Parts: sequence; C-alpha cells; structure tokens
Amino acid sequence: MTTLADIGEMLKDARRASGLSQKELAERAGISRTTLARMETLARGDMSVSALVRLLEAAGYDLRAVKRGHARTLDDVLTEQRNAGDQ
Repeated sequence: MTTLADIGEMLKDARRASGLSQKELAERAGISRTTLARMETLARGDMSVSALVRLLEAAGYDLRAVKRGHARTLDDVLTEQRNAGDQ
C-alpha cells in the first residue's frame, strides 16, 4: 500500500529528476514553496491532491492510478472498455 509518506518521497524524487529546486517547481505550479516543502515532508500530515497534481504536471509527470500487481493504469482499462463498446 502506498502511504502519504511514499507520495511525498515520490514528489521529491520527481522534482529532483526534473532538475528543479523547490522554488522553481512551486512557481511553475502556482503554489508557495513552503506548501511544496510541507508536502514533501508531510509536515502537517496531509496533502492537497489538487496541489499534488499541479506540482507533478509542472515537473513533467502525470498522476495515474495503477492497481497493485498490474502494469495497466486506470486510463488503460477505461480506454479498453470504451473500445470494446464501440465494436
């Protein structure tokens, strides 16, 4: 199971992999640097999903739901179902 702490670490890893400082990423996403820092460290024990999505997009990532043990994303499954209904 993925925890909020895991997500905070993933966010930090995505930012670093994109070569961005906290300040640069926060500016691109339109949030404060302190909000980003709190999300990376879970200083308040919670995380704004809308801010998370904006931060990941600003770092060049998409947020996707993937069922444990499967490689396909929720988007993949929904697309397959739509395509099967069109046939």
